[in-house]
Amino acid sequence: MSAKTQILTAQFLNSIADIDAAQWNALAGAAQPFLRHEFLLAMEITGCAVPATGWTARHVVLRDAQQQALAAMPLYEKTHSQGEFVFDFSWANAYHQHRLDYYPKLLTAVPFTPVSGSRLLMADTAARPQLEAALIAAARELVLRENLSSWHVLFPCESQALSLEQAGLIQRRDCQFHWHNASFSSFDDFLEGFTAQKRKKAKRERRRVADAGIVFDTLAGGDVDAALWKTLYGFYADTFHRHGHRPYLNLAFFKRIAATMPGNLLLKVARIGADPIAVAIFFEDRDTLYGRYWGAGGNYHSLHFETCYYQGIEYCIKQGLRRFEPGTQGEHKVPRGFTPSFTSSSHFIAHPQFDAAIRDFAAREAQAVNHYAQGINEHLPFHREQSTDLRLAE
Repeated sequence: MSAKTQILTAQFLNSIADIDAAQWNALAGAAQPFLRHEFLLAMEITGCAVPATGWTARHVVLRDAQQQALAAMPLYEKTHSQGEFVFDFSWANAYHQHRLDYYPKLLTAVPFTPVSGSRLLMADTAARPQLEAALIAAARELVLRENLSSWHVLFPCESQALSLEQAGLIQRRDCQFHWHNASFSSFDDFLEGFTAQKRKKAKRERRRVADAGIVFDTLAGGDVDAALWKTLYGFYADTFHRHGHRPYLNLAFFKRIAATMPGNLLLKVARIGADPIAVAIFFEDRDTLYGRYWGAGGNYHSLHFETCYYQGIEYCIKQGLRRFEPGTQGEHKVPRGFTPSFTSSSHFIAHPQFDAAIRDFAAREAQAVNHYAQGINEHLPFHREQSTDLRLAE
């Protein structure tokens, strides 16, 4: 049967456990750890992304007449906007002011993970346009059938953002800060591209940490025993508690990921003597390091910069990784060698008047984000000629 005549059936799952892991992973591909069945299942099975926390799984699988899975998409019904990193609280407030319900809404995203990547999952195939259109149609029909307010696709890759835009979804732009490896031979080689003043500041920050007697262990997920996980999780949780929030993830999640995805999990553990004092928890794939979680057991000058940024950059250089994505927001990353990188999200708003208003807002917001990124580019720490090259590369 040709791609044009395939009869596709959309199946909505109540849990990622309702599809075989090998089938899902074959569609997700090996490019990124966050879309793997093991990662999404850990979110559910440990109680982090479940109905009780406002995340009800509605994952979509497209099957052909022979029940073969041809495409899939992570999908959740949400009763709030926490843990998304694309902020639509003002949209929810506007609905409330007009006595309309914004929640529940549909969300295609990886819970608590602001990393761009594929969201419409399928193997490379000539039927890709048809399958993408079918996934988009399935989500939109679910919104209308169940009288939901909207459907949001967070951090899609560039090609899929274009497909979603062509399907009529509103496009929203944001900016993160990423590090790019120009085949540096060492951390000092990387710093050679800095201006003298910025290079001196970076070296001073690193020296303060070393002079405090702090050293670092580099551990894979499988290298961390239960006692150390308990200590490190306490550091992570304290970061949330100090801001009056409950941690998104629990200790069981980290232990499960360490057991099921040990090759994708990397920890930089800071210690003085034998005593751990801080941790940065990263994920990695074949060419990218992803900074995800951080915590410390005390206040140490420059320790956050060293643990979360400089240690990650040094690791990328040693391992030959191409890119380092340290997380969302933070102009403080710029003096340490991170440059602006655009991200996007896509939004289907069922209410026609709100669709028009949000579409206009998103267009004006995109102009502001562009202006913001241009301004940041004027403050990169690199020599002028290198800064120009980086802007062109972006």
